[in-house]
Amino acid sequence: MKINRLNSIIIIGLIAIIGILLAQLLWTKEAFRIEEKKFSQKAHIALYEVAKNLYKGNNQEIPVQNPVQKISNDYYIVNVENDFDASILEFYLKSVFKKLGVTTDFEYAIYNCQSDEMVYGNYVSLDEKDTSKHSIHFPKHKNLVYYFAIRFPNETSFLFSSLKFWFVLSLALVLILLIYVYSIYTLLQQKKYSDLQRDFINNMTHEFKTPLSSILIASNYLSKQKPITADKKLEKYAQIIVEQSNKLNQHIEKILTVAKSDATPLQLQKTTFEFLPIIKEIIENCQLKHPLVIFHLENQSDKTKLFGDAFHFSNLVYNLIDNAIKYCEKTPEITLRFSDTKQHLQIECIDNGIGIEPKKIPFIFDKFYRIPSKKSNEINGFGLGLYYVKKICDLHHWKINAHNNETFGTTITLVLPIKNE
Repeated sequence: MKINRLNSIIIIGLIAIIGILLAQLLWTKEAFRIEEKKFSQKAHIALYEVAKNLYKGNNQEIPVQNPVQKISNDYYIVNVENDFDASILEFYLKSVFKKLGVTTDFEYAIYNCQSDEMVYGNYVSLDEKDTSKHSIHFPKHKNLVYYFAIRFPNETSFLFSSLKFWFVLSLALVLILLIYVYSIYTLLQQKKYSDLQRDFINNMTHEFKTPLSSILIASNYLSKQKPITADKKLEKYAQIIVEQSNKLNQHIEKILTVAKSDATPLQLQKTTFEFLPIIKEIIENCQLKHPLVIFHLENQSDKTKLFGDAFHFSNLVYNLIDNAIKYCEKTPEITLRFSDTKQHLQIECIDNGIGIEPKKIPFIFDKFYRIPSKKSNEINGFGLGLYYVKKICDLHHWKINAHNNETFGTTITLVLPIKNE
């Protein structure tokens, strides 16, 4: 179901971006056509104005029929029906084009009736630094005698330059499409690797469960036999087998729990409970296992109650205390400090351990993340304890953060809403 939904979102997003891109290209094409039409109208008006000036200079009235003809996309001819001077024509062309905003290079030629050919006039460049020579063929018209021709060699580039915004926008959309496709490809690759990793872990842990169960049963039975209990050395070895098998079993159970919670959300059994008895029970169990650990409880409050899953809260606190004990190079000393307001309870778990590098604190709640250090190499684990803690906090909408103490050790802070009666 999730895969189908993801595929649908990807396809819809891709179709939407391609649709926007196509629409943008169509708008750009239409904008170019409009700009081309506007330029053609400006050129017609300008050339008509030049023709009027030439007719007026010869004391003639301009004919009713429009003397301006567009032969091709950038080529115009203007009929003046009388002889005229090339320098006067160029003066009129420059002044009228400037007046009407036809700001692109142009070249003109005049028909010579004596030689029956077009005589190249001049290339007029807006860039005064352009001193290169130009010579382009101007075809002659059959039915006219006194006329001149105009060509705009840079008309296309001039029109494109007026549409810079549209082209930049189209380029940006193409870039967004490429980024989207690359992101989707990366996402699918990551999902593929994540699925492979999860399947591998699930299969591995399930395969370990059966032989480990047999080892636990056999080792427990073996440790109770009289020949074993009679020999202190054999009894010690048997006890090591039992302890390490239990530890391995706990790690596998933890992996299976996390894998299961990733596949299907954890179902929380929320109730109102007193948190302090749970914490005291965890401390008693830890002291039985680690008699040298020193615990301090500050600002205890028996009246404060929480609303949540008591079982997962117990596991959460146990993980924090267990980490504080394991990652300490001297006698562990753990302070649990409580402070509450009318709305929230704050629990600080302060230890005297090895601490955490500041730049690595943001990653300690990531799955499978273990801080590379000498102490981490000595301690067995998979980097799932704090990941589980963070997941339980997220499911309850509790807040959790970590920071190093001023001298040594780390403080993990929990902020939990109080259940008011």
